[in-house]
Amino acid sequence: MNCIVNFPPTWVNASKFETALKASCGPHALNTYTVAFNFPAGCKIMVDAGIRLLSLANQLASTSRRVRLCFEEGQAGTMGYLNRMGFFDHLHEGVEVNPSRPLHSAARLHHGSNSMLVEIARINKDARDAELPSRLTEAVKQACAGREDIGELSGAAWMIFAELIDNIFSHSRTPLDGYAALQVYSGGNRLSFAVSDSGLGIMDTLRPSLKTQFPNLERLSDTDLVVEVFRQGLSRHGSDRGLGLKGCAAKAIKFNAALDVRLATQRVLLVPARGAYEPNNAFCYEDLPLLWGTHIGFAFKLDA
Repeated sequence: MNCIVNFPPTWVNASKFETALKASCGPHALNTYTVAFNFPAGCKIMVDAGIRLLSLANQLASTSRRVRLCFEEGQAGTMGYLNRMGFFDHLHEGVEVNPSRPLHSAARLHHGSNSMLVEIARINKDARDAELPSRLTEAVKQACAGREDIGELSGAAWMIFAELIDNIFSHSRTPLDGYAALQVYSGGNRLSFAVSDSGLGIMDTLRPSLKTQFPNLERLSDTDLVVEVFRQGLSRHGSDRGLGLKGCAAKAIKFNAALDVRLATQRVLLVPARGAYEPNNAFCYEDLPLLWGTHIGFAFKLDA
């Protein structure tokens, strides 16, 4: 069966990416053998959607499905932006690109020349980029230089970047690469960071340990459990090993950042309220098409 994912002719963030995905028959469905992603004129893929798209396309290619990305505007449209991000540098060689793959990588040609963009970085345990959190943090400093709290903000940002990236190294357990990228949208007064991996998701690694490590949480829904991961700091190895994500959340909350967590078939959007992430402020989307791994994004305003 053919699966077609049609993106809208507008800005596509993680929410609109998920809407388009849900309207399809499901790229990972067992009876799906060909998957086409269509980008019409006017479609503009944002960084949080671009990272998820890259992981999904590579997942599908690794299962021997035929995957096509069809760009109506060619290099003149969102394909050109994805090239600048480094999307095609990391895209599985078996994925078809119409009208054709870019002949040259704009990301390699202009790497680091735009302070408002940190191109897609590969996260692989065998080729660790120790400077990635610092490069991401430098982009925050440049974008938010006018803020009085820039020192504190940049310190918090470094911690968040380092923890989320390290989480992939420590827990994803997959031969597929993870990815991270950052984009500043000056017109929208917004900085967006996204990190993505194709390994075991939070629920797959945490749920089996609940009975012994956190028996009082065993009956929680996936939504409530994700909130507790960021509120309490939970790990399959015990509470003392999960404090990184809790610290991440505390820093993000302080700067009023929303956290977007995509699991295998659920998505939880955590919006801070009264200085915390709470279950009643978690927007949950269930029964989404399968997407391996864990995909986390956070965004905050450039001004205070």
